[in-house]
Amino acid sequence: MKYIKSVLGTVVTIMVLLLMVNCDSDNSNKNETARVQLKLVDEPGDYLEVNIEIIDIQYKSSDEEESWESFTPEVGYPINVDITELIAGNSLLLTDEVLPVGVLKQVRLVLSDNNTLKIEGEEGLIPLDTPSAQQSGLKLNLDEELEAGFVYSFILDWNVQKSIVKAGNSGKYILKPVIKVNAEVSSGSISGKVVEIIEETIETPIGNQIVEVYTTDDTLVKDTLTDENGDFVLQGLEAGNYILKISKETYISYESSEVTVEVGNIESVGTITLELE
Repeated sequence: MKYIKSVLGTVVTIMVLLLMVNCDSDNSNKNETARVQLKLVDEPGDYLEVNIEIIDIQYKSSDEEESWESFTPEVGYPINVDITELIAGNSLLLTDEVLPVGVLKQVRLVLSDNNTLKIEGEEGLIPLDTPSAQQSGLKLNLDEELEAGFVYSFILDWNVQKSIVKAGNSGKYILKPVIKVNAEVSSGSISGKVVEIIEETIETPIGNQIVEVYTTDDTLVKDTLTDENGDFVLQGLEAGNYILKISKETYISYESSEVTVEVGNIESVGTITLELE
């Protein structure tokens, strides 16, 4: 009987120790965190303004649909932004928060129905019809493994031209956001400036100029606009070699030599001078 009691006592002790180890392990995991940033940028479109109102930004780390949790940006909600201004290296930091380690599966932007559009030649702002599906949340897949101590910056590249659909001859415009997500830790950028020569010697910046970037096999990757100073930045590019192209009426088309992009770097191509035909 004493032997049995001794064995039982030993088993209980081992179980308690195992539970303590597991609890310590769980607490350790819970204390491990990573920093997550979401940055919004825009690809150009034929609109003067595209005003978007974001009323919630959520994330989830499991496949359970009810596991969504909200980010809490410093500026609070709603977040109002004219996404046409997010060019030439400009971006909007939506949130910058510390999250537990693990897989970050998805984020979603929840939009209100207070979104508007401004078109050249038309007075005032035009309402953007926002389908209920977009108001309930535009889901973006990340599937990124967050490791303790790392900073993860995700670039939400909003393609404004593809995101707005004109509804026949009704005069209505529908907002159907098209957003591509790139992890800044696994991408690089190309920057530069576009000018023209006035009176043979004076360099004048060219604003609102489309700059396109292609792969070396001539596949369009993305484009952006120069700002009023002629500056541009093409963000979220995978490591590799690219060609820049610029076309402007009455000017000789520009095509760069190969530009090598490395992860985490901004490759400057300097000043690009467009010449008259």
